[in-house]
Amino acid sequence: MISLILHSFYPLKPMTIHPPFTRFQTRVVTLGDLPMGGDYPIRVQSMTNTDTLDTDGTVAQAIRMIEAGCEYVRISVPGMKDVENLREIKKRIRAAGFNTPLIADVHFNPKIAEIAATIVEKVRINPGNYVAGSRFRNLIIQSSSHPVIQSSSHPASDHQYLEQVSKRMAPLLKICRENGTAVRIGVNHGSLSERIMEHYGDTPLGMAESALEFARISEHHDFRNLVLSLKASNTRVMIQANRLLVERMKAEGMDYPLHLGVTEAGAGEDGRLKSAVGIGSLLADGIGDTIRVSITEDPEYEIPVAYGILQATGVRITCTEYISCPSCARTLFNIQESAERIKERTGHLTGLKIAVMGCIVNGPGEMADAHYGYVGAGKGKVNLYKGQKLVKKQVDEADAVEKLIELIKEGGDWKELP
Repeated sequence: MISLILHSFYPLKPMTIHPPFTRFQTRVVTLGDLPMGGDYPIRVQSMTNTDTLDTDGTVAQAIRMIEAGCEYVRISVPGMKDVENLREIKKRIRAAGFNTPLIADVHFNPKIAEIAATIVEKVRINPGNYVAGSRFRNLIIQSSSHPVIQSSSHPASDHQYLEQVSKRMAPLLKICRENGTAVRIGVNHGSLSERIMEHYGDTPLGMAESALEFARISEHHDFRNLVLSLKASNTRVMIQANRLLVERMKAEGMDYPLHLGVTEAGAGEDGRLKSAVGIGSLLADGIGDTIRVSITEDPEYEIPVAYGILQATGVRITCTEYISCPSCARTLFNIQESAERIKERTGHLTGLKIAVMGCIVNGPGEMADAHYGYVGAGKGKVNLYKGQKLVKKQVDEADAVEKLIELIKEGGDWKELP
């Protein structure tokens, strides 16, 4: 019996030790004055939902997004009139004093993408419908001028199809190279091409392969200012697809930045939770260079959610972080009121981590990585910490918040409100 008990505490096999957090190192992609990838911060973006022909409405919404913290603004361009109006939209946004990179969202028409590439900083295309259709599948090519695209794992008809895709993409890639425009190859789980569906079904592997095919074609044309994305409304599919894509990229020597998002996540709490699960899981893996939270609300409301996810995963600290316990019978002061007062007084301090803990039993250990600690020490009493060092003992609860502020000032971490 004793042996069995000991084995439960001391397993026969060594426990797995997880490595420290590392970010998948991607190449830097140029988008105007705000590059992405590499060691640059993970960028936040969103998309307008106005009619692109409504110039005033689109410009006004884009400015609200930018003022909320949006770093890239994406605009849908379904038709020729829309893409031509991008010039006026960009002109007005720049005239308002904003240099935020603009992205054209193109689905079906290569000609629209080619025009957009001369106007904005990035063009998004969807492999599922950019050059899809039966007329492409029925094209027969007698000889291959792009052998690098061929693969022994697919029939000749696939090689012919990919050659046609390559020819259709060549003008866009040439224009993008000449204008310094980036391209996002954006795969959606719900709009995979017929050919991908035949080979892989609507699977994470099919999503990854769809993006990789277009990436290989781009490389064949010596174009590498690329961003890849695999999106799904199912968080498990989205997570698995992106993890698989990173594995496949590493195997092929690719290092393209990744755009993360749970598409059609929903509204309210549902959309926020699904986005946090999908995007947050990958960020915690070190995967992701830009994110878009996709919720059924005005786009400026997506931005705080995005920054909240970045903060929660610790990959981009933009505000004060609070560690606060739920309290228990050992808590002998009003922890909820104290936490609210501390947040009210310190919420403007960027990059600090402040712990508000109910008792001395677990408090110091649970707040091990906090910069400052506010820990219950008895009835109406609080101990204050700087890091793991106990600085002030048995402070009256009524004075403790002010004493904490004094401690932060003494530590050189205080900033006055703007």
